[in-house]
Amino acid sequence: MSSLSPAAFPPAALPPSIVSDSADSSTGADSTHVISSPRPGFTLWLTGLSGAGKSTIASAVALKLRAHNIPVEILDGDEVREHLSKGLGFSREDRDTNIRRIGFVAKLLARNGVAVISAAISPFRDVRDEVRVSSHNFVEIYVNASLDECIRRDVKGLYKKALSGEIPQFTGVSDPYEPPLTPELVLETDHETVDDSVGRILDTLRERGYLSAVAATGSAS
Repeated sequence: MSSLSPAAFPPAALPPSIVSDSADSSTGADSTHVISSPRPGFTLWLTGLSGAGKSTIASAVALKLRAHNIPVEILDGDEVREHLSKGLGFSREDRDTNIRRIGFVAKLLARNGVAVISAAISPFRDVRDEVRVSSHNFVEIYVNASLDECIRRDVKGLYKKALSGEIPQFTGVSDPYEPPLTPELVLETDHETVDDSVGRILDTLRERGYLSAVAATGSAS
């Protein structure tokens, strides 16, 4: 049975290493090939109020990255609650547990070369900072929009129900949201377009060495 060569695997799956082949048939000398390090994985942590634009921006960034053959996973807050965190409520303890779970999954993916995009409200600063410390190449992005703008965008009417008391423990209304103090990037989605936000995110990734110059070229196009 023939052995699999490193070329059989995508670059993100290859660890940085030196691989020695069998002796050269003509010289008898060992032939050693250096495999360059794969592109680093990273975690884009989008935080902000419901309706600020996290999921929309996450999807747009993922589309750009995949166009350059970069493996991407989006950890959407609503989807994680439906599958990974089913049964958790919205108490402080349950919210923190949910964010720790997202952070753990993101860490596993990022350390294996995946570009992870978390799009969850993650309202509490100390738990976000906890995830940062344990994460691989963590980039916190504050997706900022005014409460009025988030209410205007709310096609599901969740804010209306929260303001009337029908939905308790709703972040930004009856539960607090703690903005990041020193995020890597702040997106003002009241004023900038999705394309503008995506371009700024890709520029930030390039500046931090997480994207090649090729992947960043025409980032906002």
